[in-house]
Parts: sequence; C-alpha cells; structure tokens
Amino acid sequence: MASKKNASFTPAPDTVWLSRGRHLGPEPEQDVRRNLIALKAAGVLDDFLDLDPVEAARSTVLHPRDADADPGPLARRLFEARWRVADDVTVRAQLTTYAPERRKDGTGTTWVLAAEAERPWALDWPSPAAMFWPDSDRVPWDHDTVAGLRLRDTNHLPKDDDELRHQLRDCARRSWYTHVVVHEAMTPDARGQQPITPFLPPALRHRVIEHRASPEQSQIADFAMKRELNVRMPRGGAVVLPTQPPLPGYDAERAEVRNVFLDGSEPAELIARIVEFATLPRPLPEDAEQAVARLRAGWHLLTPDEELTHAQDMVTKYADALEAMTKSRDAYKEAAEAAQAALTEARRGDGTTSALPLTPPGLKPDGSPLSALTKAFGRFRDPNK
Repeated sequence: MASKKNASFTPAPDTVWLSRGRHLGPEPEQDVRRNLIALKAAGVLDDFLDLDPVEAARSTVLHPRDADADPGPLARRLFEARWRVADDVTVRAQLTTYAPERRKDGTGTTWVLAAEAERPWALDWPSPAAMFWPDSDRVPWDHDTVAGLRLRDTNHLPKDDDELRHQLRDCARRSWYTHVVVHEAMTPDARGQQPITPFLPPALRHRVIEHRASPEQSQIADFAMKRELNVRMPRGGAVVLPTQPPLPGYDAERAEVRNVFLDGSEPAELIARIVEFATLPRPLPEDAEQAVARLRAGWHLLTPDEELTHAQDMVTKYADALEAMTKSRDAYKEAAEAAQAALTEARRGDGTTSALPLTPPGLKPDGSPLSALTKAFGRFRDPNK
C-alpha cells in the first residue's frame, strides 16, 4: 500500500514557498500596507500592488478566463509584491486575506501566501512572510490555523490528554507547517525559554512551529505521540513530527534528537534535523494548489519588459482577428458575386431580369463591414462574450 501512495505522490514545485495562518489583530491589511511601503522605500522590494480581489479577478492580464485566478467570494484583499534575491533572481508573491472567522480561540483573519522564484528556493533567501508582515511580536499575524499555536514562539503542549492528542492530529493533518516538540528535562532559565527557530535558515524561520513539553509531561507526551503519530520523544531531547500520511523519506528514528541543551546556545543537531525534514518534497494541499494556480494565472504586477511583451501579444491577437475578419468578408463578397452572376445567367434563359440583393435575408441594409468590424473588436475586448 505504501508503494502505491508513493507512486501517485506529486511533490510541490521546488520553486514555490507557501504559508497559511491567521491574524488575530483588528487591522491586518493595514499592517501589510505599512510593511510593504516601508520595504519598498528601503529598496528591499521592487514594487507591490494592493488590490480589491473582485476587480483583480476581472482584470487578470495573463489568463482572463481562468477560474483559478479568482480568489473566491470570501477574499477581501489581495496583495502582490516582487523582489530579487541572489542579485538577479526574481520572486513574485501574492498574499490574500479572507473574511474573519469566529473560533473558540477568538476571531481571526485567515491569510494565504504563495511565492515563486525563477529557480529552486534557497534556504538563505529571506522569508516571503517577512515581506508582507512586520517581523514584530506586537503584530499577531503569525498564528497557525490549528488553534493555540504561533510561529516565532514556544507553544507548550496541552495538559489535558484528550486536548494533547487532538492537537497532535490537527498538526499532522491540517497544518502547512513543520512541527517540532522539544522536551524540557528541567525548567529552563530565561535564555532557554527563548524559541530555537531564530537559529533556522531565513527561508525556514516562518515555516516551523516549536512545541515545548514540560518536565512532567515526558511520559504522557511520549505515549500520545507514539499512539497518534508513531514517533517517540526522547526525555530531554526533541522530535520532528510527521505529517499524516507521512512524507516519503520521513524516518521516525532519524527524526529524534537525543539531547537538546536549552541554554540559549544553538542546538546544531536539532536544527540540522529540522532542515532535513522541512525540505522533504511534500504534496500540495488543495488550498495550496489553488494559491499557486492564482499566483501563476492571476498575476498583475508586471515589469516594464513584461508589459511590453503583453502589449505586443495583444497587437498580434488584434492583427490576427482583423486578418480573419478580412478573409471572411472577402469570401462572403466573392460568394455573393458568384451567386448573383449565376442567377443573372439563369434568368436570361427565361427572359426575366432582376438583381439578386447582395444583402442576405435578415441583415439590415446599413450593416456595413466597418460596423461588423467594430462589433467584432468589441467582443474581442470583452472576455465574457
């Protein structure tokens, strides 16, 4: 059975960076705008756009009839940004915010971020999330869609057994992030309480969620992980959690780290394991597949060269349409003249003379070729006709 799953496994493109979360503050779009404006002024971004999603779907320049370019009825804002990494590699990214949803842990605005580079993603490239969201603890943009979990922070496991198992299942099945659990063999000091994710490469800092098990949770957390996910948590160590179903290449034993010293120093072995498993090829969730399709089919922030190419394509399409209409008109004229000549010849034989009207039945006499051409161009400009 496992080989069958692996045979049908289609990994996400290695050029794509994806994230999904919730903003728990009152003005998420305003937080995005401020950050984009500041980064463009600093020269970090080449450019950005702030779009109404309905108008954005109507004005899609690449594939105006592609339904994947529509972010959906619940979308309320669409942001696009473009920047360069490694000097000449262009990155294009879209962030979409959706209508707030009320949940047990409060009201939050869901957001989806999809970014794609011109070549496979490198770990030392900056996180696309930091291009849209301010990297400040005071802005609550970094909550997972799984309740109670936050990026850039340590998340203590629930004390209740049922809540713990439920959270583990949600992390494995619903979350887009890589999850790691660190066991505190003893209560750490202030330095040890700091999250380990800042030690990760820039491209992974906003793709990993860190959980902490308290000293007394050693056995209960280990039992819950073994039961729900078939992995073990070493006492005083850590484990990188699998997804459900597990990704091809995930090794439960290798995902364990025996010792993690929570003293503020870099846990080099754990960081290496997180990088190893966070970069495994993984399938696109349904929502992520739609986000990538929208990024590719519904892009609006064109460079001058792209605008020129687009204009040239439109000129070519107009020229082809004009040529087709001209050929159709000439063919119609030739057919009408041939029919007129044939009818005239036939009527000469019986002594009658009359002219065949060149205007076919049902066509108004004032229907000139220019009028028909104007209507045709009108249909070409309107993608709905």
